[in-house]
Amino acid sequence: MRTRLAIKVHAVLERIFPERRVFLKSDTDTRYIRLRPVTQAAAYSGALLIVAWAIVATAILMMDSIGAGNFREQAKRDQRIYQDRLNVMSAERNARAEEALAAQARFNAALEQISVMQSELLASETRRRELETGIEVIQTTLRAALRDRDSARETLAALEQDGAGAQGTAADPVIPVQMDFMTTVLADTAHERDQVIADAHSALEQRDELQLEIKLMRERNDQIFRQLEEAMAISVEPLNKMFRQAGMPPERIIEQVRSGYSGQGGPLTPISFSTRGEEPTPDELRANKLLHQMDKLNLYRIAAQKAPFANPVHASVRHTSQFGYRRDPKTGGRRMHNGADFAGPHGTDIFATADGVVTHAGWQSGYGRLVIIKHAFGIETRYAHTSRILVKKGQRVSRGDHIADMGNTGRSTGTHLHYEVRVNGRPVNPMNYIKAARNVF
Repeated sequence: MRTRLAIKVHAVLERIFPERRVFLKSDTDTRYIRLRPVTQAAAYSGALLIVAWAIVATAILMMDSIGAGNFREQAKRDQRIYQDRLNVMSAERNARAEEALAAQARFNAALEQISVMQSELLASETRRRELETGIEVIQTTLRAALRDRDSARETLAALEQDGAGAQGTAADPVIPVQMDFMTTVLADTAHERDQVIADAHSALEQRDELQLEIKLMRERNDQIFRQLEEAMAISVEPLNKMFRQAGMPPERIIEQVRSGYSGQGGPLTPISFSTRGEEPTPDELRANKLLHQMDKLNLYRIAAQKAPFANPVHASVRHTSQFGYRRDPKTGGRRMHNGADFAGPHGTDIFATADGVVTHAGWQSGYGRLVIIKHAFGIETRYAHTSRILVKKGQRVSRGDHIADMGNTGRSTGTHLHYEVRVNGRPVNPMNYIKAARNVF
C-alpha cells in the first residue's frame, strides 16, 4: 500500500517529469514504451552523475598535468642551479690551483735569484779579501822602499860630507842615477797603493749594496713564504676535517695513497741539501715544509677522488629514510637499515660517487636491480632498486658517471634509490661522506 510520502513524491515527479510514451510502429502492429516519472528521474540523475564524473576527472587530470609540469620545471631549475654551482666551484678550485702553481713558480724564481746573489756576494767577499791582501803586500813593499829611500838619503848625506871634506875629489856619478831610480819607484808604488785602496773602497760599496739587496730579497721571500703557508693551511685543514668526519684517519689514508704513488721528480720534489755537512738554511727548511704540504695536498686530492665524497643523485629528491634501525611494517619488529633512501621521479639519473670498478650489475634478492662498485681503501658503494643499469661487471667508472636510473624493483614500496657505503664489508652511514664533502667541494 502506497504511503502518503510516496504519493507526494510521485506527484512532484509527475509535475517535473510527466509520463511519456514512445511509440514503436511496425507494418502489422503498433506498440509503445511507457516512461514513468521515476524512470525519467533516474535516467536524468544518471546522466548528471556521468557528466559530473567526467568534469571532475578532467579537472583532476589537468591539475595533475599542471602539477607534474611544474615539478619537472622546478627539478630542471634546481638541476641547472646545482650545475651552475658545481661549475663555479670547479672554476674556483682551478683558480686556486693556478694561484698555487704561480706562487710556486715565483718561489722557484726567488730561490734562483737568491742563489745568484749569494754567489755574487761570495765572489765580492773573495775579491775584497784579495784586495786587502794586495794592499798589505803593497804597504809592506812601500815600507821597505821608504826604508831604502831613507837609507839612501843618509848615505848621500854622508857622501856629500865626505866630498866636501876631500878637496879635489870628484863626486860619484852613479849616486844621482840611483836617486832618480828610487824616486820613480817610490812614485809608482804610491800610485799603485792609491789605486788598490780605491778598488778596495769600491768593492766594499758593492758589498754593502749587495747585502741591502739580499736583505730586501729575503723580506720578499719571507712574505711569499707566509702567503704560501697560509694558503696551504687554508687548503689542507678542510680536507683533514672532511676525512675525519667520514671516519677515515688522514694519516693512514695518506700513507696508502703514497704507497701507490711513489714516483719522484718534478716541482714537488724536496730541495736537496749539501753533501758537505753544511746545515740547511731557514729558507730551505721552509721551502721543504711547503713542498711537503703541497705533496700532501695532492695526495688528499687523489684520496678524495677515490672515496665516495659525492651525492649519488644530482636532481631534486627527498631523503625518505636514514641509516640505522627502523620498524619493519610486515613483522612489526626493528631491523637494521644499512643505507640511505632518496625518493624521486621514475628514471632519475644515478651517478657513481667515486672512482672504482663495478663488481656487480644485475638482479639481487631484496635489492632488485643492483649496482656494486668497489673503491680504494676497502670502500664499496651499492645502488639498489634501479629501473635500468647502464654499466656491466668489471667496468671501470669515474666519479660522476651515469650508472643507472631510479626505479622500484626488488623489495620496495615506491620509486627511490637505496644507497649504501660499506668499509671492509661493514655498513656505515653514507650521509657522513655526503655531509663531509659539502663544505669542501
